[in-house]
Amino acid sequence: MSQTLRPYVDSEVGTLRTVLLHRPGAELARLTPRNNDELLFDGVPWVSRAQEEHDAFAEALRSRGVEVLLLSDLLTEALDIPVARAEAIAGVLADPRLGADLGDAVARHLESLSTDELCAVLIGGISKRELPSGHGVAWSLMGDHDFVVPPLPNCLFTRDSSVWLRDQVAVTSLAMPARERESTLTGTIYAHHPRFAMSSKLFTPDFEPLEGGDVLLLAPGTIAVGVGERTTPAGAERLARAAFARGLAETVLVVPIAQDRATMHLDTVCTMVDHDAMIIYPNVADSMVAYALTAPDGPQARLHVGGPTPFLQAAAAAMRVERIRMIETDLDPIAAEREQWDDGNNTLCLAPRLAVAYERNHATNAALEAAGIEVVEIAGSELGSGRGGPRCMSCPITRDPLD
Repeated sequence: MSQTLRPYVDSEVGTLRTVLLHRPGAELARLTPRNNDELLFDGVPWVSRAQEEHDAFAEALRSRGVEVLLLSDLLTEALDIPVARAEAIAGVLADPRLGADLGDAVARHLESLSTDELCAVLIGGISKRELPSGHGVAWSLMGDHDFVVPPLPNCLFTRDSSVWLRDQVAVTSLAMPARERESTLTGTIYAHHPRFAMSSKLFTPDFEPLEGGDVLLLAPGTIAVGVGERTTPAGAERLARAAFARGLAETVLVVPIAQDRATMHLDTVCTMVDHDAMIIYPNVADSMVAYALTAPDGPQARLHVGGPTPFLQAAAAAMRVERIRMIETDLDPIAAEREQWDDGNNTLCLAPRLAVAYERNHATNAALEAAGIEVVEIAGSELGSGRGGPRCMSCPITRDPLD
């Protein structure tokens, strides 16, 4: 692009200008029936087909004028900076499984790699048999195919490791051990890549668990944060305090969701598709509630906590709209559960009333079209094996403001 746009995101639906994606690679080839549960995938994806699907997703965004940044490209460029390289390697060596002796061997190996090779290992991992040398108890007790540096297949879901609130970034604290190091890589990019040199940091990975899939920017000044399997109430509170202190929010709605694989994040059950419209999983729509947090009276004061109130009612009040248009399908509960499992509610808005969705969710997409939402359908038979849709696979960096 002729002009580099500054980061700014104040909604879910403002016209998308710049987005961060991760094209899946060797890390997906590390998945086996033996380890896929531990690495948070529900199957073993066909890697080349997953790459084809992701390439088509990226091209669909580019064809609509969106600048697509790739995580591996940004990370490689950042790793050319010595302090960034040292931080990324330190994130690997923090793994307590390694111990002193194996840790020394890993450090020597990583430090010997070129920038491209280091980026590949940081994301794709390395097994014992791929490490040139090693010693110590941890090394001796490892099997040849055990991971010395675990792969990060969930890097595919760039939504979770960072969230932009206007021009400030929250580098999140990922709850599951298989994903912790993702935030180290994202943090390295935002701390050291020249493109983000002027960005302020709002949240860091050493705070309480908070994941980007649980954070919805309902409207300028109104944030919803799901708490459940991945984000804790303390993480939501920490984000709310930071947002209030920096004038980034007037209301933060804390929304309890079931601690379940199918509803791991708030964006697995609802996403915005227009200024005042939401696609929502009908099996939970009537039972969702929200606790409304507003700013304390001083830096050391307690947050004001209101509720619980029905979620859609609380959202409408915080957004200052008469009501939220809830887009419903005519599916029976079983069919609705199937489409929710296939990320039917996990849409990515490119602009008001323009959303990307998986093509397989026919009924949900038909309901969106009937409600006046243009749907850009993409394939996701392999990408969806990690339980994530178009919103999960994208971190908006720049949107047009709604104000």
